[in-house]
Amino acid sequence: MSKLDELIKELCPDGVEYKRLEDLAEIGTGSSNTNEELEDGLYPFYVRSQEVRRMNSYEFDETAIITAGDGVGVGKVFHLAKGKYALHQRAYRIHVTDEKLLTEFLFHFMKATFYDYITKNQFKASVQSIRRPMLNAYEIPVPPLPVQEEIVRILDTFTELTAELTAELTARRKQYEYYRDSLFDKYEGVEGTILDMLCQPITDGPHTTPTLVKEGIPFISATAVYDGKIHLNDAKGFISKDFDLECCKKYKPQKNDVFMVKSGSTTGKVAYVDTDIRFNIWSPLAAMRTNKNNSSRFLYHLLQTSNIQKQVQEKMSHGSQPNLSMRVLESFSVTIPSLEQQNKIASILDKLDTICNDIFSGLPAEIEARQKQYEYYRDKLLTFKRKGV
Repeated sequence: MSKLDELIKELCPDGVEYKRLEDLAEIGTGSSNTNEELEDGLYPFYVRSQEVRRMNSYEFDETAIITAGDGVGVGKVFHLAKGKYALHQRAYRIHVTDEKLLTEFLFHFMKATFYDYITKNQFKASVQSIRRPMLNAYEIPVPPLPVQEEIVRILDTFTELTAELTAELTARRKQYEYYRDSLFDKYEGVEGTILDMLCQPITDGPHTTPTLVKEGIPFISATAVYDGKIHLNDAKGFISKDFDLECCKKYKPQKNDVFMVKSGSTTGKVAYVDTDIRFNIWSPLAAMRTNKNNSSRFLYHLLQTSNIQKQVQEKMSHGSQPNLSMRVLESFSVTIPSLEQQNKIASILDKLDTICNDIFSGLPAEIEARQKQYEYYRDKLLTFKRKGV
C-alpha cells in the first residue's frame, strides 16, 4: 500500500466533502487592457494564452491560479502565479482563501477537470468564454491537507521532469533560430516588400462562420498551424463540398503555399503547405503564393526570422484580440536575393531543419510520454468518493 493509500484509509475512508469554488476562493479578473504582446518589464503579465508577457507595473501580490476568460485558451490555459503580477481584464484570478485547500492541489485539479466542466456548461458561441457564475458553481473535492500535500508532491515530480525536458528543447531551438537569422543577415539582394515576391495579393478564407458537417473537406484555422506545418487532425471540422467550392472562388489552397496566422493569440505563426490533400481555410489565416522569380521555401523561412516577426509585433493592431492586416503584411520590408540564392539559402535551412528535427524528435517524444504519464496519474489521484453518497 502506498503512502497516499494509507493516508486516504486513515483520514478519509468514507469519502471527501465537495465545495463550490466561490466558498473556497476569491475570484476576479484583471483591469489591464494593455495589448497582450508586451515582452519587457519587471513583472509577469498574464493574458489569455500560455505565454507570459511582462509589464513594469503590477496589480496583485499573492499566490493565485490564472485562467483564460475567453478565446482559444478557455479551459486549457492555467498559470500558478506567485508574488507580484499584472493581469489582463479578460483573464481570471483564483486566490484560495480557505485554509483547508492548497492552491497547488486546486491547480492540478482544475487542469484535470475544468475544461470538461465548462464544455458541459458552455452556451454555443463562436468564441468560448467563462462567466462568473460558472466559476462560482464549480465543485472542488477537499480531502484532508496531508492527502492534498502527497498528491501535489507526486504530480509536481512529473511536471518538474517535463519542465526540464522542455527547457532543453527550447535551448536547442533557440540555437537553430540564431543560425537562421545569421544566415539571412548575410545575403544581398534587392530591397522590396513581401508583395513583390507573390504572384497575387495575400488572401484569406471566408469571414462567415461555416456550418460544419460530419464528413467532407477539412476546414482549418489558426489552431491547426504550429511547428511550421498544417495539421489537418486539428481542423475545426469539415465543410460540405458546396461550401468548399464557394470558398475556392476566393482562394483554393494548393501545395507549396505559405500561411501566416493573422488573428488571435498566435498571430505571426507560419506554416508551409506540403500536402495535396484537399482542405480549406478560415479568415484567421493569410495565404501567400510565390511568383516564378521567388522560392516558396525561402519565403517560409524568411517569415519566421526575427526581422519579420518584429514587424508583425510592431504593426498588428490590438482590439479584442491581435490582428494583422493582409495589406500591412504585404508591405513588410524584405531583402530579395536572386532565385538561385534563395534556393541555396532554403536548401541550407531545410537540411538544418531536418538535422534539428532529428535531434529534437527524441525530446518531444519524451515530453509527450511524461505528459501522458502525468495526466494518467493525475486523473487517478484526483478522483474521490463523495462523502455521504
